[in-house]
Amino acid sequence: MKGISSNDSLPPSRERPPVVVIAAAAVAAGLFLLPLLGLLIRTPWTRLGSVLTSDTVLDALRISLLSSVTAAVLACILGVPLAWMLSRYEFRGRQALRSIVTLPMVLPPVVGGVALGSVFGRGGFVGGPIESGSGLLLQFSFWGIVLANTFVAMPFLVITTEAALNAVNRRYEAAAATLGASGPRVFTTITIPSIWPGLKAGIVLAWARAFGEFGATLTFNGSLQGRTQTMPLAVFVELSDDTDAAIAIAIIMVAVSLIVLTSLRDRWWNPS
Repeated sequence: MKGISSNDSLPPSRERPPVVVIAAAAVAAGLFLLPLLGLLIRTPWTRLGSVLTSDTVLDALRISLLSSVTAAVLACILGVPLAWMLSRYEFRGRQALRSIVTLPMVLPPVVGGVALGSVFGRGGFVGGPIESGSGLLLQFSFWGIVLANTFVAMPFLVITTEAALNAVNRRYEAAAATLGASGPRVFTTITIPSIWPGLKAGIVLAWARAFGEFGATLTFNGSLQGRTQTMPLAVFVELSDDTDAAIAIAIIMVAVSLIVLTSLRDRWWNPS
């Protein structure tokens, strides 16, 4: 009799689910769909073109896309080795480190911005020497946005990558090492392909979190048009002056996010 491996999965059932499940699922779906419907209803379609081609929106979109992509790349470069350490090595303080790494996921973003400012700001013990030595002020700059985005987004990549590493059958890695493959070669030819679906999901989650970041960015960098004002910050500023413009910008954010997530859907939700 053929056994069922842990990677085997059954297709979705075509049977009718219980009424209670349908009702609860409908309420849950409505929680996501109704706010989007509200945005579509209130969108000023006649003004949409002029709003979206304004300097405010174009600058904010450019800064948001560049900073979120850069943050996702940095999260990958730094987060994968961190996930590897947490997954494969036992050391003192490992659980404490894991808790600290995931803390930005539950920490109020404003608190994160204050914490970043205390370290990387002009008077911080890291930001101060950097500014005096190189003239680079991280706070109130593009790289300050990237730093804030990476801070809040990297935990999503770390936890998904660590989970993927924990699920890898390490006998394949051991076999490759026995056959003479070096550590880097095992990592690039065996480990990375094995965790790639989880790593892709982590990269997408990190980008999405960075693209929508608000609190830490505002607290650490302010909202300077053309310099540190991202799309979420533009929505916040426009809410007090022009609600229609704020809704139009919000629609663009929803559209960009949906396009990215939908284009990666098959590679993310169906990794096999």
